[in-house]
Amino acid sequence: MSRPQGPPSFARIQRWKTGMDRMVRCLIVLATVIMVNVFASRYYHRFYLSSQTHVALSSRSLAIVNSITNQVTVTLYYDTQDSANFYSTLYALACEYHEANPNIIVRTVDYERDPGEAEKVKKEFDLPGTPESPNAPPNKDLVIFSSGKQHDYVPGEAIVKYRLERTAPDDPDQKELQFRKKPVAFNGEVMFTSKLLALAHVQPLRAYYVQGHGEASLSDTTEPGYAKFGLALAQNDLQVTNLELLGSGEVPMDCALLIIAAPIRALDPTELQKIDRYLSQGGKLLALLNYESLNVSIGLEPILQQWGINAVPGYVKDPDNSIGDQVVVVRDFNPKSFVNPLTQLALEMVLPRPIAAVNWATPPANPPQVDELAFSSGQSTLAGDPSATRRRYPLVAASQAKVVAGRTQVRGITRIVAVGDSVFLDNQIIDAAANRDFLNYAVNWLLDREELLSGINPTPVTEYRLVLTRAQARQLDWALLAGLPGGVLFIGWLVWLVRRK
Repeated sequence: MSRPQGPPSFARIQRWKTGMDRMVRCLIVLATVIMVNVFASRYYHRFYLSSQTHVALSSRSLAIVNSITNQVTVTLYYDTQDSANFYSTLYALACEYHEANPNIIVRTVDYERDPGEAEKVKKEFDLPGTPESPNAPPNKDLVIFSSGKQHDYVPGEAIVKYRLERTAPDDPDQKELQFRKKPVAFNGEVMFTSKLLALAHVQPLRAYYVQGHGEASLSDTTEPGYAKFGLALAQNDLQVTNLELLGSGEVPMDCALLIIAAPIRALDPTELQKIDRYLSQGGKLLALLNYESLNVSIGLEPILQQWGINAVPGYVKDPDNSIGDQVVVVRDFNPKSFVNPLTQLALEMVLPRPIAAVNWATPPANPPQVDELAFSSGQSTLAGDPSATRRRYPLVAASQAKVVAGRTQVRGITRIVAVGDSVFLDNQIIDAAANRDFLNYAVNWLLDREELLSGINPTPVTEYRLVLTRAQARQLDWALLAGLPGGVLFIGWLVWLVRRK
C-alpha cells in the first residue's frame, strides 16, 4: 500500500516570491553602490593616516597641471623597498598630480625586483651612462617624465636635500667623529611642476655660455668642472650652447639667457660692447664671479655698475659660519625676493666676494630695481682689510629694469643676477646644501617663469627617531618574541574556557 505524497515544500507562488525578493535585494544593493559612487565623486575628499603621505599641491602647481591636455607618463624608477629613498612620498605626490589631471599617468618600475621591466626602461630612455655621454642619467632612483617623443628626468638625489649631522659613535671608546646625511627638505613638487611645464613647451629655451677667458667647461666631469651645472640648466628646460664673442657676430637673438661664469682673464672691449648692447635690449644675464678674479679687471664690473650692482674687491671670511678655512655657510636670505624658499636652508660658498647694490649719489633716470639677496653673518670680515669692522656682507644681488610706458625692448625686460662665487656650482659642491636649488630659482626668475617661484616651496622633512638603551632594546625583543605569542595563547585559552562552560 503506497503512502500518499504530501504537498511540495515550496509551492509555485512561494518560489516566485522568493525569487522576487532576491532580485529586489540585488537591485537595492546595486542602487546603493551607484549612489555611493556618485556622491563620492562629488563630495569625497581623501584623508590620510600619515603625514608622510599627505601631499597637498599648491595653487600654482594646480594651475599648471590643469592646463595640460596631452598625456604625460611619470615613471618612478626606484627600489620600492628602500625606506631611505623617499619612494613612498614620491608615489603619493605623483598620485596627487594624477588626481588633479587624469592625463598624468603614474607607473612604478622596481629595478631590484623587476629586472626585465627595468631593462625595457633603460632602452626606452637610454639610461646607462657611457664615456661618450657622461651626463646621461644614473641607473637608479629616477623620476622620468615622458610625453610622445619627449622625455626628461629628475635624479632622486636632486629631490631631497640633506645636511651632514654629527652622530654619537656606537662604541663609547671610539673617538673618531661620525656623521650621517640628515634629510632637511623635499623638493618633489618644485621638480615635478617644472618638468611638466617643460614638456608643455615644443622647444626648450636657449642659453649661451660665454667662453674664451678661462671659464670652467660644461663638459668637464672632474671636481672643478661644470658638467653638473650644465645638466642642471638642461633640467630647467634650457638648451645650452657655448659662445665666443670675439667674432663679428652679436649675442644671438634666440638667447633667452647669457651666462658668464668666472672668467679669469679680461674680456675684450668688443665683447663687452656686445654684452652691453644685449642688456640694453632687455637681455637676461647670470654673472658668476669668484676670488680668482680679484686682481684682474675682467671688464664686466662697469657694466654691472650701470645696472646698480657693485662687485666689491676682496672676499668674505665668516669664522662662526664656516666649514674649514674657505667654505662660508650662508643662511641669511632676502624674504621679499625669489630666494625666499631658501630661508630654512643654506648655501655653501667658497671665499665669496661681496656683491652689493650701488649707492648712487645721483641716481640715473629710471634706475633699475636692485635687491641684495643673500648675506653673510654680522660677524663677517673682509679679507685683506683688517681695519674693517665686523658686519653683514651681501653676496648675491639681482637687478631688474623698470618698465617705461611706451618703450618696448626687443628682448623683454632686462634682468641680472650676480653672485660673488662660482665654485659653489661646480661638480664637487653644487649638490651641497641648497646650492642647486639656488641655481634653479635664479634661472626661473631670470626667465620670468614666476609660476615656478610663487607658492611652490621645498617641504621641510620631519624625522621621528626612537632612541633606546641596550637594556630597553632587550626588553623590546622579549616583548616581541615572547609577549605577542604569549598573548595569542592567552586569548586562545580564554576562548577554550568560555566554550567549555
